[in-house]
Amino acid sequence: MQVVVLGAGRIGASHAASLSRTEAVEAVVVADVDVDRAAAVAKRIPRAVVATVDEAFGRRPDGMVITTPTFTHAALVRRAVRAGIAVFCEKPIAQSLTETVRLVSELSESPTPVQIGFQRRFDAGYAQLRAAVARGDLGALRRIHLLSCDARPPADDFIRTSGGLYRDCHIHDFDAVRWVTGRAVVAVHAMGAAHGPGAFAEVDDVDESVALLRLDGDVLATVQGSRWNGHGYDARMEVAGTERTMVAGLSERTPLRPAEHPDAPSAAPWTTFAERFAAAFDAELREFLDVARGLRPSPCTPGDALEALLIAEAADLSRREWRTVALAEIRDRAADEARIPIPSP
Repeated sequence: MQVVVLGAGRIGASHAASLSRTEAVEAVVVADVDVDRAAAVAKRIPRAVVATVDEAFGRRPDGMVITTPTFTHAALVRRAVRAGIAVFCEKPIAQSLTETVRLVSELSESPTPVQIGFQRRFDAGYAQLRAAVARGDLGALRRIHLLSCDARPPADDFIRTSGGLYRDCHIHDFDAVRWVTGRAVVAVHAMGAAHGPGAFAEVDDVDESVALLRLDGDVLATVQGSRWNGHGYDARMEVAGTERTMVAGLSERTPLRPAEHPDAPSAAPWTTFAERFAAAFDAELREFLDVARGLRPSPCTPGDALEALLIAEAADLSRREWRTVALAEIRDRAADEARIPIPSP
């Protein structure tokens, strides 16, 4: 197989390296508007070559991995799909909710597969949670708690363009809730605070967050996040039922210290999401190769990405207006603005 990686930034370089370690991939083509940056990445990776974006499309690859800036995603996805090239796109698939609705509707009419990069679906712990829920091991579901905390705040330039904590970070939690439980979110109540440092307050973003989600069946979920968790990077999901409680993301590297045993030895905490989910990133790309070869359908569709984004939009509106927001309100508003009906999940 020949796979193109569009975008030679940190995540693009990581994906290119991962693909080069896969036997099924004969060549990795690294393309970027900055050809020198693409060349520098390709030079470090076995079986990698560099190309301009137009040259990359001209190669008619078996698959295309899009890791470029958000504002370019929609156009590149459209171009690849129209050329019949299977696509893996890092979230978000488009820059705005309206554009996302329109693109998802358009892609639903195409036979060319598109996979969205929600890597927690490929983490062993989250996958085991999903399987346990599906088997009924936990009994009747009652409550869920999710946590996503960065060790240090990102750079101000990133903060200004990220779309906010709910769309950039918690969107992974929102997707995980739906995927693990198989249930839809029906309402959100969220709060946040901007302590700094950084440009959070400047762009009406927050660096500390909490959200309460009501799922169908009256299952309750809490989501908590931080851009400054000094002990290390932390991402966990706890699911409780009437028979059992299970948690994903709890290990000797989880940045926690028991108060009862503050001197207990522990391994070095995770420092970044890339380190914590390294195996999951590799796994989702391996699955994408199967999708590109027609061996299986996309495991995370543009429709899935839209559903997670609707929850993020509801959370951000709730935070700004200090009220509970029903998902139906966001769904109806998005459908009206895009002039396209959005089916319920």
